[in-house]
Amino acid sequence: MSPPRRLRIAVLNRVFETTGGGAERYSVALVEQLAQRHEVHVFAQQIKHDAPGVTYHKVVMPLRKPRWINQLWYAFATWRATRNGFDIVHSHENTWHGQVQTVHVLPVKHNLFHGRTGFKLVLRWLKVITSPRLLAYLWLERMRFAPQGNRRVVVTSTSLGDTMAATYPASVPATSVITPGVHLPEASSDADKRVARQQLGLPVAGRCLLFVGNDYKKKGLDTLLQAMASLPDDVVLAVVGSAAHISAYARQAETAGIAKRVFFLGALPDVMLAYRAADILVHPTLEDTFAMVVLEAMVHGLPVVVSGAAYCGISGLLSPGQNALILEDPRDAQELAQILNQLLGDAALRQQLGEQARAFASHYQWQDIARQQEAVYLSALKPPA
Repeated sequence: MSPPRRLRIAVLNRVFETTGGGAERYSVALVEQLAQRHEVHVFAQQIKHDAPGVTYHKVVMPLRKPRWINQLWYAFATWRATRNGFDIVHSHENTWHGQVQTVHVLPVKHNLFHGRTGFKLVLRWLKVITSPRLLAYLWLERMRFAPQGNRRVVVTSTSLGDTMAATYPASVPATSVITPGVHLPEASSDADKRVARQQLGLPVAGRCLLFVGNDYKKKGLDTLLQAMASLPDDVVLAVVGSAAHISAYARQAETAGIAKRVFFLGALPDVMLAYRAADILVHPTLEDTFAMVVLEAMVHGLPVVVSGAAYCGISGLLSPGQNALILEDPRDAQELAQILNQLLGDAALRQQLGEQARAFASHYQWQDIARQQEAVYLSALKPPA
């Protein structure tokens, strides 16, 4: 059911473009849906987007580095710009203001202190109190999740919600889980696959694995490159993501003797072309609160190989062997190569996984996700209890 009135919404995201990463694509897709029913204003420092019904406000960036000073500046500038005139201020950033706060990554406090006791904890505190950067991030985060009026906190997965509950227990009553979503594409044909490969400069023949991620190391590209050496010669790998680390990983592929089979495509404005070109998505991530890329690949009918729930939030929703193959240890190249060889050699398994993957992902369409977000907005508008 639609909200009873049209809302005026401010959305805070420093980078508002689809090549920024999963968090940015989440925010962009949500804005596109919300703008169909509400007045949406985006406040960002980098904007590469143009959608009907969206008003864009460029927030100046006096200093790009150090990043923590820019984060404080962005928080202040957006607070000043959105104090009045908006029904909802929805922040995807580490800011002290905004009735709705969406969390995409593990809390700074968790990363700094989780699992540390005794002398190690003392050393970590010494590091924090002598670092203006860490103090700034911790202060912003503490203010962001402090109970305040009808403030609402949104997390993108149940596993991230569990981490938030352990790190900021006071936020639990205000927290909801709203996963990323997908647009349901039409089923593609072999002809579509050939065209997509030609457009991306990939070999038309053979089998194509796909890796998508801006942080190559954190998303497990090291393990995947090691596994590639044990796969058949007709198997190629397409790597989509930030170009910043391509040279280092290209040398790694050269050393492994697989350079001619690895294609670094950089950051694509539309990843959908890569999904259309691929046969299998491989996501041996070391840390993902959800992994939107996995859901996107699944809705395109791709079989996926993904790290287990200890490393990747979406895996807690998947059924191993039915709609995905789960990697127990994303650092184990031998295990990954074994799973991929099994999948590459079994056409029936690939078909089954692809069909079940699309069926699973179809339950997470963006129009439904936007309705969930609207319900959170409405709860934030109610007078505090």
